[in-house]
Amino acid sequence: MAVVAGISANRLELLQIAEAVAREKTIDRKIVIQAMEDAIQKAAKSRYGAENDIRCEIDPKTGETRLSRVLAVVEEVENESTQITLEDARRRNPEAQVGDLIAESLPPLDFGRVAAQNAKQVIVQKVREAERDRQYGEYKDRVGEIVNGTVKRAEYGNVIVDLGRAEGIIRRDEMIPRENVRYGDRIRAYIYDVRREQRGPQIFLSRARPEFMSKLFAQEVPEIYDGTVEIKSVARDPGSRAKIAVISRDSSIDPVGACVGMRGARVQAVVNELQGEKVDIIQWNGDAASFIVNALAPAEVSKVVLDEDATRIEVVVPESQLSLAIGRRGQNVRLASQLTGWDIDILTEQEESERRQKEFAERSQVFMDALDVDEVIAQLLVTEGFASVEEVAYVDLSEIAHIEGFDENTANEIQTRAREYLDKIEAERDARRRELGVADDLTGVEGVTTAMLVAFGENGIKTLEDLADCATDDLVGWTERSKEREKEPVRHKGVLDGFEVGRKEAEDMIMAARVLAGWITPEELAAPAEDDDQGDAETGEDSDAAQPAPEA
Repeated sequence: MAVVAGISANRLELLQIAEAVAREKTIDRKIVIQAMEDAIQKAAKSRYGAENDIRCEIDPKTGETRLSRVLAVVEEVENESTQITLEDARRRNPEAQVGDLIAESLPPLDFGRVAAQNAKQVIVQKVREAERDRQYGEYKDRVGEIVNGTVKRAEYGNVIVDLGRAEGIIRRDEMIPRENVRYGDRIRAYIYDVRREQRGPQIFLSRARPEFMSKLFAQEVPEIYDGTVEIKSVARDPGSRAKIAVISRDSSIDPVGACVGMRGARVQAVVNELQGEKVDIIQWNGDAASFIVNALAPAEVSKVVLDEDATRIEVVVPESQLSLAIGRRGQNVRLASQLTGWDIDILTEQEESERRQKEFAERSQVFMDALDVDEVIAQLLVTEGFASVEEVAYVDLSEIAHIEGFDENTANEIQTRAREYLDKIEAERDARRRELGVADDLTGVEGVTTAMLVAFGENGIKTLEDLADCATDDLVGWTERSKEREKEPVRHKGVLDGFEVGRKEAEDMIMAARVLAGWITPEELAAPAEDDDQGDAETGEDSDAAQPAPEA
């Protein structure tokens, strides 16, 4: 009730109360005085009538309160409570003009109990709003920082943290699993979002995000803080295991050693903060294969096979290393996949050998059926690296003729049979395409084959408009990663699954269809590319060099 007392108190007490409230809430003293003015103004309106335009001014130096009723000078009065004629105004001020404001002084106001209570509510509300604005302004630019606080309370698994001049919340899914905190515990957390909401600014904190670990390393490792060592990527299974990839900009500094510290002191400080979470520190490498091999540590890798278009890699490991490479519940390979951004398939040497034998037999059978040759010739073609009938049909004739036991006539006959087979398959696919009702104008889209047209028809894409209306994900599919870290990502198939079509090729097909359908012009399609080229020319950089390095 100190604020209420201050309203009816003497002028000095009024200023002292304003000063005390401003200091306690860490807000501007002018805001508190403004709140007091609004409170007195509201009380005066209830006394003299809400229809009047009553103003209150408190002198910030002396504390003197002045109440006045304001009237607008008009030619014709429509509201006697807020307006006055020019003639009446000039009786009070001979220089008054239409549009001026005339102020009438009112006697000081004595507050009753109800008026004082209402005034208190106005002041408390205004001060609370000012405090919220101050908190939001202070923390909105601190997203991405680590803050220290004290546990204030726990609500339904969420932890409320006292940050000193504000409160933050750590939601249950942003806490480290199985971490127990009690009232009064000191806690560190990462600010990942600040929102202005009706009940005040909400400061969202996290201890489970990869960025929290990155910031902890930046605090413990001076080389990361000053930029000599850079964190390229981080993957975490909170409370259990984490992997962090680092690179040094100075060849004389070992990035892994810098993060580990003398006798492991630096990494141990991070591990202690993360409740014993084991951390694998890996040297980042621009070569994807080497980086992925490093990321799968401590498992040893025999061989890797990359598919760059699909960002997928097959890793072959000895039988004894399989469980180590996969990790408990797939943890090691899952973290390595998150760290590198590649989908990783783990195979043992025996599984890979069996798969290769199976592929060899399947390809041999394809050649035997398509080319009408015996098993020996089919196996010779597979051994020489031919993987499809198309390769046999359109490769240079000399490459077939050079196979041991073949001559030019044999090679010519094999190639002729391959082309006849492909022509037959093409005719069958075209007939199937027509049977499905796929429009002829779809054949004009660059990059679309007859086999793709059949796939389009089987998935309801039968006109240029249908293809133009597709998204890239519709054609090549997408991977849905679950928020629950224990679950494996779910792969959703696209229309062109099974075709060697990347996202760029699929996007080009869709844009070409939009041009042919008249949705956009070729000039509009080319404009963004021209703008990019112009931007590169202005900066003097090529497009590859302008690409930002991956962030942690």
